[in-house]
Amino acid sequence: MTSASWHARISCGRDTGAGFLVTERHVVTCAHVVARGATDPVSVSFAHAPGEPVGARVIAHGGWDGRDTDPGDLAVLELDQDVALKPAEFAAPDEAYGDPPRKLLAYGFPKRYEEGTLAEYRATAGQLIAGEWVQLEAWAAHGQPLVPGFSGAAVTLADSGRVVGMVSAAARDPGVRNGRMLPANVMARYWPRLGDLIPTPEYDGPQKERLRLLVEEAARHGELECSPQRLYEEAVTAFGPPPPPHGFASLWDAAWYLLSEVTDTKAAVRFAERLADFVEHTPTRTALRSWPYTHAEAVPRPRPRTATAPGSGAGARSWSPILVEIAPSGSGDQQFLVEVSAYNGSHRKVVGQRRLPADRVRAYALERIDEAYHALEPGARELLAFVLPRRWLNADVAHWQRSADDDSPLGTFAPLVVMDLERRRSGGLQHKLLQKWRELDTQRSARLRRIGCGSVGQDPVKLTIGLRRGADMVGFGAPPRADGTRRLFQATLNAAVPVMLWPRSGCRGGHTHDDCRGAAFLDRLAEHLAGLSPGDLPSHIHELRETAYASESPEPHWASDLALLWEDPRCLPDPVGYQHSPVG
Repeated sequence: MTSASWHARISCGRDTGAGFLVTERHVVTCAHVVARGATDPVSVSFAHAPGEPVGARVIAHGGWDGRDTDPGDLAVLELDQDVALKPAEFAAPDEAYGDPPRKLLAYGFPKRYEEGTLAEYRATAGQLIAGEWVQLEAWAAHGQPLVPGFSGAAVTLADSGRVVGMVSAAARDPGVRNGRMLPANVMARYWPRLGDLIPTPEYDGPQKERLRLLVEEAARHGELECSPQRLYEEAVTAFGPPPPPHGFASLWDAAWYLLSEVTDTKAAVRFAERLADFVEHTPTRTALRSWPYTHAEAVPRPRPRTATAPGSGAGARSWSPILVEIAPSGSGDQQFLVEVSAYNGSHRKVVGQRRLPADRVRAYALERIDEAYHALEPGARELLAFVLPRRWLNADVAHWQRSADDDSPLGTFAPLVVMDLERRRSGGLQHKLLQKWRELDTQRSARLRRIGCGSVGQDPVKLTIGLRRGADMVGFGAPPRADGTRRLFQATLNAAVPVMLWPRSGCRGGHTHDDCRGAAFLDRLAEHLAGLSPGDLPSHIHELRETAYASESPEPHWASDLALLWEDPRCLPDPVGYQHSPVG
């Protein structure tokens, strides 16, 4: 066995226990050993080193609250001064278990053993009891049992002296020859610096230390609107190991589980990048996104696509959308959940998510849209897609000033479409949309159905049924503001028509409007859409908006306030939106 001068005897008032040195100034022991540390002095001495005991204070606590079955029975002591002793070394977590069993040693300080004594034990199995402990059994029918004074003792491999855990429960009856060990990988949940010391096959020390520091820094900048368990699940993807039954008590708990239990190294990278989505502190957000590889290595990228005919299935799916979802929060009419995501192929990266009053939605969405561009490939075919509550579908998102430094409308910066929140969350309508796009992929042209200003008296149910059978695109001569037009608009959404266009202003609908602005709008629209494929329509409308906004004619361009609802579920997977939100 190697030298073990790091074994420590802990005194706290009248209580005595064991511990072990993990850095030149820190000793780990059980929380119950120093339970009176707030009122009684704590001192530490080392069995194999001469000198007076060293004073110490508790600087970290696992949360143990006094009962034998409570988790978190760990405390970290900071010594009043450094000691000139080599700290303990840790073994990999799985080295404690084997067939045949590994002999384990514990060095404790029971009564009448001021200098300490050894006990020989073995781990019953690697199975955790209540997600916290491993059961210890005596190595032989004779010898030193685990009794009071062993609490906090390091459990080491007999052949190497490396630490695999800590004795957390010792039998009060000397005739009972078992106990409990807090494994080293569980100990690290409660004091993150231990994670730097415990071997993990896939990560070196600097990598683990940097992630730990980043997670601690993220937690320091306020309460995060995310669940550690959700972050973990998104990091490991559907093919990774599930979270432990006890869940995660903290961000570090989830990060350490990734480092110690998950072999896919990129899962930890995805965890760091996903965590960055919820950190407002810019330096920490940037540092998380760069850990420990480049961003390009961290996020799965789609394979390059060959050129395809405009509007074909592959062409439609080649969009790389930036998705802005705005949904009522449920806490008042003027409160909304806003989530901005960036897509690369089937991978969806949430850039930001907040609960906001209506008057703050625009500013927040624009900031996150600009940030989302960092997640796109340089050659990506960008698409700004707004998922809006039905009453917001006529909102002027295409006219939003792009940024504080750029007065140009957002709709001239990139192709921009809107989608209906209710329809996006409907499994039946999403299925019908997919069927419609499969049909469109085989057609040379799309059928446009005109709904003029004088159509307000039409039966909405009959319109829905008719559109399901014979329309690929619908053009409205009036915006969905008047009651009659709004009912027809809803009927069209229910028909799963993938493309809808209308003027945001102008005619309010009526019965005798053959020569009104709405009719003229529909005439120009039909002319412009002739021969265009619906799959490529966002690009064509983008060009049309650029032309309209740049027009110097004294009369408004016919497409100056054109709205486009366009939805192809194939390029926007996961239509369930907030149903699986990571917000806690």
